[in-house]
Amino acid sequence: MTYRHRALAAGRWRAFAFVEQMANVGGEVERMLNWRARQQPAHAEQAFERALELLDLTLVAARSGPRLKEVARVREALVDYWAGANGSASTDASWRRYFLPFAYAARRTR
Repeated sequence: MTYRHRALAAGRWRAFAFVEQMANVGGEVERMLNWRARQQPAHAEQAFERALELLDLTLVAARSGPRLKEVARVREALVDYWAGANGSASTDASWRRYFLPFAYAARRTR
């Protein structure tokens, strides 16, 4: 598999705290939503793929426990929202509300 975030995939991702990992995923989701709003579907799709890659790295780093379950559900919901039928009725605003606390928490820990 070819990673866009090669340094993170090589092990650096595990050094980040969970809130930092999720804040980074949220950054990619924010870019995805912004590119779609600017009617740039190719850029939006690339941001979506990067978000999935970071979620996959987070799943590997979580290994077990409640974090694993949460990240797996987030990944499933994001794929359903972006490429599926959006069965959970997600919106751009709901994704921003989900990831914003992670950004705040990651910023406070710096």
